Amino acid sequence: MSLFKNIFGGSDDAKHESNMAWRELTDLGQLNEIVNESTEKPVVIFKHSTRCSISRMALRQFEQEFDLEGKVILYYLDLLEHRDISNEIANRFNVFHQSPQLIVIKDGKAIYDRSHESIDATKLVDFV
Repeated sequence: MSLFKNIFGGSDDAKHESNMAWRELTDLGQLNEIVNESTEKPVVIFKHSTRCSISRMALRQFEQEFDLEGKVILYYLDLLEHRDISNEIANRFNVFHQSPQLIVIKDGKAIYDRSHESIDATKLVDFV
């Protein structure tokens, strides 16, 4: 089953195709890569609970609004599968854990952090 089929469920009513260049965040070691990459381009981490309808709506809205392809690096974290990574993100980048949550990392630091209905892809233009 594909990543986005898992995100949005397997039923015909929930099918979702994404043209976004998401990188799946599945290993704690990737956080070091994110810190390094963030010195070249801002890195966006979207923390998503695959069982939460609010999180699903926030992700869909983000994808509809997003227009910075190639200007930021996108990471997707499935919280149900990787809570340990979410906890380390909170510790390493000094952000309070929430779900759904959008975090922007630049020069190794979290410079923007929003959750739930405050997630707004159009605000990312301020960080590129």
